[in-house]
Amino acid sequence: MLRLTRPCLLFAAVLITACGKPDQPPVPPSDRPAEFVGSVSCQSCHTDAFNDWLGSHHELAMQIADADTVLGDFDDASFDYFGTTTQFFTRDDGFYVRTADASGEDREFRIVYAFGVEPLQQYLIEFPGGRLQTLAFTWDTRPESEGGQRWFHQYPDEYIAPHDELHWTGLQQNWNYMCAECHSTNLQMGFDAASDTFNTTYSEISVGCEACHGPGSTHVQQANAGIEEGAYGLAVDLDDKGRSAWVMNPETGIASRSEARLQPPQQPESCGRCHSRRGIITANYEYGKPLTDSHLPALLDEGLYFADGQILDEVYVYGSFLQSRMYQAGVTCTDCHNPHTTKLVTGAAANDVCAQCHLPTKFAVVDHAGHVPEQAGCVDCHMVSRTYMVVDDRRDHSFRIPRPDLTETIGTPNACANCHADNDAAWATAAIDAWRGSDRSSARPHFAVALDAGRHGFANAQLLEVVNNQAYPGIARATALELLAQPFGSKEFRTLEAQLGNPDPLVKIAALRQLRSLPGELRLRLPGAQLLADPVRGVRIEAASTYAGMSDLLPIEEARAWARAEGDFRQAYRAIANRPEALATLANFEIQLGRAADAIVLYEEALRIEPRAVAARANLADALRGIREEGRAEAVLREGLALDGTNAALHHALGLSLVRGGEPESALVELRQAAEFAPENARYAYVLGIALNSLGQSQEALQVLQSARGRFEGDFDIAMALATMLRDSGDAQAALEIAYTLARRHPEDQNVLALLRSLGAVP
Repeated sequence: MLRLTRPCLLFAAVLITACGKPDQPPVPPSDRPAEFVGSVSCQSCHTDAFNDWLGSHHELAMQIADADTVLGDFDDASFDYFGTTTQFFTRDDGFYVRTADASGEDREFRIVYAFGVEPLQQYLIEFPGGRLQTLAFTWDTRPESEGGQRWFHQYPDEYIAPHDELHWTGLQQNWNYMCAECHSTNLQMGFDAASDTFNTTYSEISVGCEACHGPGSTHVQQANAGIEEGAYGLAVDLDDKGRSAWVMNPETGIASRSEARLQPPQQPESCGRCHSRRGIITANYEYGKPLTDSHLPALLDEGLYFADGQILDEVYVYGSFLQSRMYQAGVTCTDCHNPHTTKLVTGAAANDVCAQCHLPTKFAVVDHAGHVPEQAGCVDCHMVSRTYMVVDDRRDHSFRIPRPDLTETIGTPNACANCHADNDAAWATAAIDAWRGSDRSSARPHFAVALDAGRHGFANAQLLEVVNNQAYPGIARATALELLAQPFGSKEFRTLEAQLGNPDPLVKIAALRQLRSLPGELRLRLPGAQLLADPVRGVRIEAASTYAGMSDLLPIEEARAWARAEGDFRQAYRAIANRPEALATLANFEIQLGRAADAIVLYEEALRIEPRAVAARANLADALRGIREEGRAEAVLREGLALDGTNAALHHALGLSLVRGGEPESALVELRQAAEFAPENARYAYVLGIALNSLGQSQEALQVLQSARGRFEGDFDIAMALATMLRDSGDAQAALEIAYTLARRHPEDQNVLALLRSLGAVP
């Protein structure tokens, strides 16, 4: 964020010094909606908090680039990156960089903003249409003794070419969408689809007081009027503590809240707006609502989290904290962090924070830790860090117990290995078991085993245990629910029905996503349509997507709720119409509603924004085929392959197009390419096997599907196709073995029963 200059701060402070003074006549509170008035309006009454905020990471999140704010070396410095040279220099009017633009040509660009202060600082460059782009060449602000005071590239190990989506000029480095909401106060992205321009505004360029507390005009009016009631005129009450205190239990050495919490904590939902991996679903953030009302947080998805919920990709804090026993016990953000300084409440020593609620005489001892404090502190074992953005170490906030036994079974990392690299996980497990005895961590069940099994095969029984276990965090239960493999039996249906009524929005969202892939008649039997009227926006838009095209079949109350949910869905994705994936999602929605022409316009707009938007291109081809424009569909796909000839999804889509166009041999070439370029995709292998078999190449089809079943052992379609082909080839015994496996997993599935009948296994 941009920091206001000191003269501006002082001038603004003069204007509000009368705030709350007793000699000023009371001002009746206004009935108008609260407005943003700026952090300086808080200074006179909240001096300590305001002074803490000055100079904090929040206040300095973005600043105008000048001699006081730019920390990087622009004294004719240069940086070599995969044979290309970028130069940093100054002119009378500011700071400049010479580097490759979107076409690969070297150009000079003026730095307009500095972004962040520690441990790195990035720089923003202004482009036509109101766009700001984040330069990938970054200054390491750490001391030279720690390896800092140098330029580095955000992707040091791979060359990001000008045409790459990660190039600094591209969509993924666009400040207006990717960064601005969490680096400014009262941000309005202001994207205009008609002109393809941004008019991005904010009431304060930094993360100011109102970024967390909401617009403050009513609060100021009430302070002037001497009114003290409710949340004091603020849109959100961030006081999660209330009258409660943390009371130490001397026997256990663990503190607990003196009063039970009667409402969900507000701080994690408020802080999670920026400290989470999430998507935006509204242009107008509403303070005091659950995070899922304005954003869709990521679940414990593969590629983002390890199967046990440890951080893997850059997921920030929210999803980790929801998993923790601290969160369940009532710990909230400001129990550990000063929100104004952004530092720990106890100072620089991280372990001192833990000592607030965990007696050091019980926990900072060998009996608990197996080490003396000098060898390993609390955070070394329970808050392992990973490095992001090359130099930024961030700690996992799930506060987990090290589980080397899970390392042995499913390969997740464990804290022990950070110090005992010479010993394997089995050694660490044995050491913990010998030391902890009956209290050993390896004896405790963990959702990780089920999530890992669900990621790699059929594991419905294990996943159902996680979903139905109230002791597991909601984010883990939601993840397990999404991983359930269809087709479903009665156990899965009963669980799905129950979780549609779960109070946790994340669980309801996961249930709706599963429901969406079921046939329409099954969706109508389950109570998911009731969620069209859910109080949380994120749930409503998932319900809208689930029941799109079915509103005429809904009961009258749900049909009425559909109109609002449909509006929420459209507004959610129109709010981010600068993103091709948002336009593609809207287009898919139109397809569900039978509006192919509208969908085609949206797909084409997505491709104009990003020609390499694969999902939009493949779906556009499908839509064109739906209106019998096969030639145009093929051309769309070939245009995409001209941009990226190794894209498996486009080869697959082209193969299907050629099948429908009556060119089976050409189609087979494309389907082979898809399976070769993406061997991890079960669907591509399945379709290739079916295509080969339909063209009479049954032996190769069997080979493809047998290989695929080895890689995707839990895939229902692959197993059914392979068993059917084996039966037809005369190998009834091999077919029967697969059929029995399917019957054990899906005992109620009519297709499996029919297969068994055809093999003479059941009457």
